[in-house]
Amino acid sequence: MKRDKNPRWRKLDNTAKLFPVMANKHRTNVYRVAVTMKEDIDGEILSQAVNEILPWFEAFTVRLRKGFFWPYFEDNNRPVVVVEEDTWPCQYINPQAGDRYMFRVSYYKKRINIEIFHAITDGLGALNFLKELAYCYLDIKNGRTFKPNGAGVPSSDCYHALEDSYVKNYKELAYKSYSKEKAFQITDERLPYGVMNVMHGHLDNAGMKAVCKEKNASTTQILATMLIYTIYQEYWKNSNQNNLIALNLPVNLRNFFDSETTMNFFAVTNISFQPGKEEAAFDQILLEVKKQMAEKITKERMEELISYNVGYEKKLTKYAPLFVKEIVTKMIYGFSEKSYTMTLSNLGKIQVLPEYADEIQSFYGLMGVGKHQPLKATVVTYKDDIIFTLASAFETTYLQRGFFRLARQLGMNVILESNGVHDETM
Repeated sequence: MKRDKNPRWRKLDNTAKLFPVMANKHRTNVYRVAVTMKEDIDGEILSQAVNEILPWFEAFTVRLRKGFFWPYFEDNNRPVVVVEEDTWPCQYINPQAGDRYMFRVSYYKKRINIEIFHAITDGLGALNFLKELAYCYLDIKNGRTFKPNGAGVPSSDCYHALEDSYVKNYKELAYKSYSKEKAFQITDERLPYGVMNVMHGHLDNAGMKAVCKEKNASTTQILATMLIYTIYQEYWKNSNQNNLIALNLPVNLRNFFDSETTMNFFAVTNISFQPGKEEAAFDQILLEVKKQMAEKITKERMEELISYNVGYEKKLTKYAPLFVKEIVTKMIYGFSEKSYTMTLSNLGKIQVLPEYADEIQSFYGLMGVGKHQPLKATVVTYKDDIIFTLASAFETTYLQRGFFRLARQLGMNVILESNGVHDETM
């Protein structure tokens, strides 16, 4: 396909500007969302479906270019190449590699994978794309004419909205910066570069609801507490470190502000627990998690974070050339990574159109890990299934075994599956 002589271009959103600066093979900033069907995937049909829905998603149809002050997006009209998966998940997508898209599509047996460089969209945008792709794939496979939402408009909530919602909702406030306190860092034997230990735990939603009712807590509060408690039991107690255990929690800002953007619109908050000399109990940690989430995940606090992020760009780096911004950003990001132990991202409940529900078996999310962030957890809920995915760059599975053992102790049914790096029974 010939390249446009005068392609359109647009700015990256406030958060997206961070990812091209930080991305490398050890910190890919690539994440995956996937859907599992009830029959094996036909690669040719999937390729047809991807290229049919792509024009609906302007946030995806771009390549990345370097400007003098900031990177920018330029229209990309190339067809998407779909491949059968033959490598480890969430491999580096070089954002500077010519006309390459900032996402890739692959399949394996019954599963369709979309891996996305975080600069183009967040988890909500990725799931909307994935659902529409699943609908289109099933329509073509079953001989139906694909009509997004049956009415010529896309079926998901957020399309064609390319605004920078950070700037739209920016207020100049006396903001607080992110936490600078150093958190407990998990160390262990590493897998070879690029290899990822992935384990999915299917937790029954009924069991989780019973725990939430008993503890008067939300699902995210319970899962965050379970992670902190497991880190405490499996690592902290046996280490020489005395730092607090901190989780980095992405927060969907659309829940607090008027936005339909398909670009990034999230912030992160730090939920932590400082163990002492006495043995820490699960309910003690849960009490602290609930307190901090109630204090930190509010519209007022999110406004402060937007003010900090946008204000930093407007006041400190607006007129600095890109190479200066890259140096400063790497320094700041390097410090911020040390302020949390690992990331927990809850993508929420996924709902599909009723006419497709019988053919779609499951969903899951997965974040890339690496040298600086060796452990990450992603959660999605579909029907009566909570899929809790732990991605690890470590050879051992202490965290995985401890977490899912705790889930069973709390009364949840657990079914495990992995990518084969470790298939031990837990």
